[in-house]
Amino acid sequence: MTTATRTARHPSTLATLWRSTVGKKAVMAVTGLVMLLYLVAHMLGNLKVFFGPDDINGYAAWLRTIGQPFLGHEWFLWIARAGLLAAVVLHGVSAYQLSRRDLAARPSKYVHRRRRAGYATRTMRWGGVILALFIVWHILDLTTLTVNPVAEHGHVYQNVVGTFGRWYSDVIYIVAMLAVGFHIRHGFWSAAQTLGANNARRDKVLKLAANGLALLLTAGFLSVPVAVMFGVVK
Repeated sequence: MTTATRTARHPSTLATLWRSTVGKKAVMAVTGLVMLLYLVAHMLGNLKVFFGPDDINGYAAWLRTIGQPFLGHEWFLWIARAGLLAAVVLHGVSAYQLSRRDLAARPSKYVHRRRRAGYATRTMRWGGVILALFIVWHILDLTTLTVNPVAEHGHVYQNVVGTFGRWYSDVIYIVAMLAVGFHIRHGFWSAAQTLGANNARRDKVLKLAANGLALLLTAGFLSVPVAVMFGVVK
């Protein structure tokens, strides 16, 4: 028997894990936690806008030099972006495939009788779509500066003020951040269940942590456009 035949008959452990519902949920949980850590770091970086142009522009410049001289200019950023993109893709594909399995396994005659889940659960699907569209907009606006009205490379402060000086940018950002809050609230709790971190004693603490994280991150991200809108940051 050839190696190719044995491989065909016996899928790898990773392939078997990926095909299983438990495996997909685990992938969603782990990638969700990776994205959560990124959001916390990103929010803290955003808040530097309140300390003035020099602070946040200097921070943005420092990000491009992390790892030097071992890494080249901006290498760390591109490595981080690649890892984050992989996490987003795996998270989205897992969510889509689990959703399809859930619909396929649900008897049609009970579709309208099934007890509805909470508000955050019901909005996870469209919330994910909103966030996917927002990521594209956000990259074009504040990374490539394609749609940014100021578009000054290396001048993050000015670019932020420029983008949030437009009402439609504020609406897009606010809607997306509210979707982020709901996603974190439900996703953190789901990840804890999937990874086996919850039990009767920890449930209350985990739910409080999920609510607290969602509220903290939503408020932190929204504080920047609100500050620009009301002239606190200008």
